[in-house]
Amino acid sequence: MKKLRNYDSAPGCSMEAALHILGGKWKGVILFHLFKDGTLRFSELQRHLVSINQRLLTKQLRELEEDGLVIRHVYPVVPPKVEYSLSDEGKELQHLIMELSLWGRKWLERRGMKTAIDEDLDALKEMFAKTEILDGLGE
Repeated sequence: MKKLRNYDSAPGCSMEAALHILGGKWKGVILFHLFKDGTLRFSELQRHLVSINQRLLTKQLRELEEDGLVIRHVYPVVPPKVEYSLSDEGKELQHLIMELSLWGRKWLERRGMKTAIDEDLDALKEMFAKTEILDGLGE
């Protein structure tokens, strides 16, 4: 059985539970990159998240793993090799994370702002559309 993080008390509503699990500045960004790029090693995630320190990235990944959204695979090699991927439960968040990313991009554009890394909004939309088509085929 997976180890789950303790709540101080029962969540007041389902939204509170969802925000408790996804709360944290980097969790949504980590999930976004795992959706976009697939399985990633720790160092690859760190390259995508240039402003995060190693300790915080480790903490956020551990919490996502404890909550059942991310799978951590450790290979028994030297030097250590650790990969992170989305669990089935984590994959359920794809629609939400992609919509949030597209909304964030539009919000920035309305204010004449850009992200530090040049993202292709059309490529994001196309990737999102493909995943929705594939999801529809699985049902």
